[in-house]
Amino acid sequence: MQLGKRLLIATCGLLLTTTMAAAQSTTFITIGSGSTSGLYYPTAVGIAKILGEADVGLRANARSTGASVFNANAIGEGSLQMGMMQNNIAHYAYHGTGVKAFENNRIDNLRGLISLYPEAIHILAREDADIETVADLAGKRVYVGDVGSGTEQDAINIMEVFGVSLDDLQATVRGSSGDAVGLLRDDKIAAMFYTVGLGSAAIVEAAQTAPVTVISIAEDPLAQLQDEYGFYTPFTIPGGTYPGVDEDVKTVTLMAMLGADAALPEEDVYTFMNTVFNEHLDAFYNDVQNPNLDEFFTVEKGMEGMSIPLHPGAVKFFKEQGVEIPDNLMPSA
Repeated sequence: MQLGKRLLIATCGLLLTTTMAAAQSTTFITIGSGSTSGLYYPTAVGIAKILGEADVGLRANARSTGASVFNANAIGEGSLQMGMMQNNIAHYAYHGTGVKAFENNRIDNLRGLISLYPEAIHILAREDADIETVADLAGKRVYVGDVGSGTEQDAINIMEVFGVSLDDLQATVRGSSGDAVGLLRDDKIAAMFYTVGLGSAAIVEAAQTAPVTVISIAEDPLAQLQDEYGFYTPFTIPGGTYPGVDEDVKTVTLMAMLGADAALPEEDVYTFMNTVFNEHLDAFYNDVQNPNLDEFFTVEKGMEGMSIPLHPGAVKFFKEQGVEIPDNLMPSA
């Protein structure tokens, strides 16, 4: 009887130890995204779901945040392990320049994982607001993006080449893009900036519920933007992308990318990359609610627009996939 009890206790102890060891071996990753009305959030949610169902020792959750600038800072502080961000914001964060939030605050532990899809800068205006160019935003109430977002910085940069600053606006409106859509519909703002992939639900809603147009950027300002900010690339939003917007719209684009904390173990990052972008690539295309992935993303294009050194785990993944990595993107020894 005593021997049986001892065997039972020993067996239970072994099971408990094994269970605890398995739990301790799981790496938990929080992925910063953006507003729930944008495309960063469903992309991060989809990635987290793929990881959870793959059972590879990684668990992830997506957190709605202020987007690019916030995510880079949060990775620097250690409260996020990964984050969606624009490639220009990643560059500014890593080098501690370009954006006020990064002055004397270089995020030197930020590393690149992969470029995902182009993000067009949309400038929406009410048709009755007498806005034909960005210069006409002066004296108007304008949504410039959430605090700490890449959209906010893009709005500043674009207005600058038209000679308009935040101080020239009647009111500088911030908050979520979803809230901005309601303000535009209710005639509480005259225009809004939004850096996002094509087909954003927020912009579709704006075009369906308010008399809006999408403002083009003329050729000369486009050239100036390229000269002053190397990340901006001319881009055409095809007519018909949004209800009631039948003409092509000339604008600029950046790349949406994933960044990560350099402190994440190499093997965990490699497992993350291989799981999402190789073994479960079909689910990434089909189950992640972002139409830009199917149209624009391939692993072979994963270096396009990458603006900071890669995480060693990403290097291992890309080498295994036969993707050439430029020398300037290799992590320092």
